[in-house]
Formats: sequence, C-alpha cells, structure tokens
Amino acid sequence: MNCLIIDDEQPSREELKYFIENHSSITIAEEFENSIQALKYLQTCHGVDMIFLDINMPNLDGMELARIINRFRERPEIVFVSAHREYAHDAFEVEAFDYILKPYSGDRIIKVLSKLEGKLANKEDDKRRLTDKKITLTNGEKILVLKLDEIAFIKANERKTDIFYNSNDQFCANVKFSEVEEKIIAKNFFKCHRSYLVNLDKIKEIDVWFNNTYLLTMENITEKVPVSRSFVKEFKEMMHIN
Repeated sequence: MNCLIIDDEQPSREELKYFIENHSSITIAEEFENSIQALKYLQTCHGVDMIFLDINMPNLDGMELARIINRFRERPEIVFVSAHREYAHDAFEVEAFDYILKPYSGDRIIKVLSKLEGKLANKEDDKRRLTDKKITLTNGEKILVLKLDEIAFIKANERKTDIFYNSNDQFCANVKFSEVEEKIIAKNFFKCHRSYLVNLDKIKEIDVWFNNTYLLTMENITEKVPVSRSFVKEFKEMMHIN
C-alpha cells in the first residue's frame, strides 16, 4: 500500500511520516510541498493507493486537486489534513475518506490509518475476485472459457463477436457484441468505439490518429484498435492524457 503526503509545511509532513512509518504497513512513495508537482507525479506514476492532502496550498489548493483526482480512472483514497474545520463539508462533496484536523491527535491518526488499511485490503480482495471472473463463449464447434484479464479487446463482427486474447489468438463467438458488453463488468474494460471494447491494462502504445482520435497497439496483438471521437474525451481522462 503506497501513499503520498502533499503539504507545504515540513513539520506537518514530518509528524505525519512518523505515524505512518511507526503505526502502519503503508509505504510513503513520495512527499510534496507543491500540489502542482504532486499532480504531475500522479499523472505519470500509477499505483498510489492513498493521499494525505493539505487544503491551504499555494497555486493549486488541495480541494481543487482532489476534484481533479476524482476524475482519474484509478482514484486514490484522499485524507485531508487541515487546521481549518470549515472545509469539512467540501471534503464530503469530493468523497474524501477522512478529514484530520491539525494539530494532530496521535490516536486519531492511528485510527484513520487502521481504517485505510482495512478498506484497501478489501479493495485488493475485490480486485482478485474480479480478475478470476470468466466468460464462456461458443461458436457451435468449440466452447471457449476465458478469464477476463486474458482478453485484449473485443470487436463486433456483424451478428457475431471476435475475441482477441493471449498472444494474437482470435475466437469468433456466436453472440452479439451488445450481449458480450453486458457480461463484461470489469472496470478495466472500456468501450472506445461503437464496435470495440478494450482492456485498458493491455494497451502498449497510443498513437495520435486523424481528427484527434487515437489508434491503440495492444500487447502481443497485431490488429490495432481505434478510439473514435465520441469516446476520446473519456479515454483521455481514464488514461490521464493531458
């Protein structure tokens, strides 16, 4: 479990680091005194599970940073740390995990750290269960059982559906694209085109195509996947593309 500390006051950061390092199993990935630098880090480095975020920050305040983070596909848990009570309502609106007042209470911080570890452990369990989910497909001659995380992308083929998986394997299933779409509930699948569902975890390269669209290169798959104009904005937000 990784966290960031974003606070322009060094004594506050040091005190928070002490509690995290001595009363939890959470790893501090980075600390920032500048929220804009922190945002740049978050846009390029994934795997941050939680953020301890001060509100009164120069240039970009913590509340506005939290609103930007809320648009991320993988949204870290946010714990606000502030000397001001009046922002608590705003914290609720951005779905913050908790709100800790300065000066810190040791017992309060330890309790929040314990709650965070519990929630993130449950998230990991849910993710593992999601990864284990399978889909069964048939073409009349063969029945194929795939784990969802084996699939690179799914493509409409008239009244059938092509499944691209593993190392360039392809299976034409006797089922409508819309029916497969209903079965795919994993968060890492995204409808990037009216005829394509793509596994975001399998994207290897993103090339700019005509009319400000994109063309995706998938891991171990020859065929490219288009991102149509109707889905570009949402795709950019999910992939943290500025």
